[in-house]
Amino acid sequence: MVKNTTERSFSAFFLVGIPGLEAFHCWLSIPVFLLYILTLLGNTLIILTVKLEPSLHQPMFYFLCMLGLNDVAIASSTAPKMLSIFWLDAHLISFDDCIAQMYFIHTFCIIESALLVSMAFDRYVAICHPLHYATILTTPMVIRMGLAGAARAIIMVLPCPLLILRLRYCTKYIIRHAYCEHMAIVKLACSNTLINRAYGISVALSVMVIDLGLITMSYIKILQAVFRLSSKDARSKALGTCAAHISTILVSYIPALFSFLTHRIGKKVPPSLHIIIASIYLLVPPTVNPLIYGVKTKQIRDRVMTLFFPNQKTGEH
Repeated sequence: MVKNTTERSFSAFFLVGIPGLEAFHCWLSIPVFLLYILTLLGNTLIILTVKLEPSLHQPMFYFLCMLGLNDVAIASSTAPKMLSIFWLDAHLISFDDCIAQMYFIHTFCIIESALLVSMAFDRYVAICHPLHYATILTTPMVIRMGLAGAARAIIMVLPCPLLILRLRYCTKYIIRHAYCEHMAIVKLACSNTLINRAYGISVALSVMVIDLGLITMSYIKILQAVFRLSSKDARSKALGTCAAHISTILVSYIPALFSFLTHRIGKKVPPSLHIIIASIYLLVPPTVNPLIYGVKTKQIRDRVMTLFFPNQKTGEH
């Protein structure tokens, strides 16, 4: 059977879920469901809080809203299909739907990385060049940075599905994963996949190296500026503003790096552990990001408290 340029003897893939833990899918669905609901509620609350509070109409919080929208998109690209597998045994996914899910997941993940770089730049300008903050990070500049990050992701991921369409699929249609991921799909092909593998690894490495490099450079400059401050309180306040961002970076990149390395060199890592970590990479950061920023950022914390407890004074913390 031939469709477009892809030759295959089947019309759908079979997503296993968590290999080796099929008997526990019903129980595994509980944390997935809770994480998804918390992602929707937490990020919606952050976005509404920023929208309703004029004092939060600042670049840092605009980036936070972009991060919230992207987190909802990442979770929504993954969790519903995982839950349908765990609850309804709906393991089949059409070839086109699988390619689409793969494209959206990887695109949103690269956008997430770009937003973390933008937020690091925001903190760098705020701490190292505070007098020029308002003139450098204008609203149009924030919008352009967001659009540039999205455009980069769309362009970088687009060749992945196009390259998959040139592959030939014979009899292997079982994806030992809970969602459609680039390497998991490529590995099933019975034709030469060298170009696919090379492009996939080059995209992943370039995003990680460039983005982590820019974030690291920003925070080296920030720390240098912070420790030159004479006031202990000023140093503490400056470091406190960065704590939430650093926590988000660690939560986002550590599971991503583990998943990336496991696909390439982690032959002895149990498939169930790999898939669980890969799922954590997509489901946990979108859940904890609003919690981290809600706790660490006083303006958001105070505004949320005001929304839920209007009679309680929150400004005097």
